[in-house]
Amino acid sequence: MRQHYDKYTAEDQHVWRILFERQIVNLPNAASQEYLEGIRRINFTADHIPNFEEVNKILHTYTGWQLHVVAGLLPNKEFFELMNNKRFCATTWLRKMSQLDYLQEPDMFHDVFGHVPLLTNPDLCNFLQGLSRIALKYIDNELAIELVSRLYWYTVEFGLIREQGKLRIYGAGILSSTGETNYSLESNIPKRVPYQVKEIIDTPYIKDKYQEKYFVIDSYEQLFNSVGEIERHIEQEVKNSLLLKSV
Repeated sequence: MRQHYDKYTAEDQHVWRILFERQIVNLPNAASQEYLEGIRRINFTADHIPNFEEVNKILHTYTGWQLHVVAGLLPNKEFFELMNNKRFCATTWLRKMSQLDYLQEPDMFHDVFGHVPLLTNPDLCNFLQGLSRIALKYIDNELAIELVSRLYWYTVEFGLIREQGKLRIYGAGILSSTGETNYSLESNIPKRVPYQVKEIIDTPYIKDKYQEKYFVIDSYEQLFNSVGEIERHIEQEVKNSLLLKSV
């Protein structure tokens, strides 16, 4: 599959502009500095929907990653195989005007605006590859895949980072949502706790409302350096599960 850029309508371009302009004004004091730098590196603007061929040329110079066009959600094995090979899955369809505030599944704005700027960061990319390697090792074990999914959810999708003493956003699920951007940083409802692998794998994720808890990293290097710990915890959880089944 590929992006058929000439198929985008005037409405598509207008929706991109609305979403981009509505969210970009929230980000200078909310998003991670590395994400903001990524926006600059990748040359995203409100003027037009990103062209994947151009994006891939830029990504290649920073981390070697590429966007891989998909129609929608993929089976676990295919998803993790692609990511392990530096291919990040992205849809090419964009929500309609009537869907500006809520979608049941990720569209291109989430996939591209939310994720791609940080694909210029080597530590985050290495973390993604590490998670993928672990997932592929246990690809037929439902428990292990669930635990890897929780790690992905509470970091890459809904993670916060502390920069210069201030909380900032790096999770794409927040960065592509105006409402959750403000909620994650300003609301007194959710908990904000230090990044802990064991606590994350013990925390089921939430899909149908804002998160109840956000995990805060100190650096992207911390994420990458935690891959070994993640693998040890998942290995132990799988062993414990097998022991219980054998009793």
